[in-house]
Amino acid sequence: MKASLTAVAAELGGRPGERLCRKLNLAAGRTRLLGLMEEPPTPERAPRVLGVDEFAFRRGRRYGTILVDVETGRVVDVLPDRTSETFAAWLTTHPGAEIICRDRASAYTKAIKEAAPATLEVADRWHLLQNFSDAVEKTCHQHRPCLKKHAERGGDRPIRLPLVDALPPTRIVQRVLHHHAEVTRMVAAGHPLSDIARRLGLDRKTVRRYRDTSLDHLLDSARDRRPEKLDAFKPYLQQ
Repeated sequence: MKASLTAVAAELGGRPGERLCRKLNLAAGRTRLLGLMEEPPTPERAPRVLGVDEFAFRRGRRYGTILVDVETGRVVDVLPDRTSETFAAWLTTHPGAEIICRDRASAYTKAIKEAAPATLEVADRWHLLQNFSDAVEKTCHQHRPCLKKHAERGGDRPIRLPLVDALPPTRIVQRVLHHHAEVTRMVAAGHPLSDIARRLGLDRKTVRRYRDTSLDHLLDSARDRRPEKLDAFKPYLQQ
């Protein structure tokens, strides 16, 4: 029973775990569940590939540092703050790291140079992609006038996007296709906007947008927030 409750606490935490225990007729409140959580033993040596990043105990006020074994994905330790002194002290008492994967924070760099200067520092993929995205956005913003002129001239090589028929038939795509076809048909038949809106259960502004906007732009603005598999798009994205 204790092992089961500990697993519930580890997966769900206090209040969510308490709600699950109530449904399973288990006598365990959030205080008892959290009391079952024991601090795992910290290894004497750091893993070969150590990941370090900050996190918020309370956003904007108090931050800590989480240390992870990158090769196994397991948490190694949690530090009470994100200062270079605390991280350097941990590296001194836990030698063994050959590679440290970190973000761009200068405090971590300073700690590594002081306590483990022979360690190879690398940037993690998430922060690399974030930095790359910010750089591209900044560059495009700086060159908006010339990019706009180039687009108006038609550019040198047109970009070929995947055909609409190749897109996954999500509900929002099907809804846009259906509404666009119905609005186009009823407009051609001479129905006023108010009549079309009443028959389709849409707002007049929505009907006007379907009437005055091309299908390509409507599909482009459709955003299905549900996760979809990208396997069908990988060849196009890589190209």
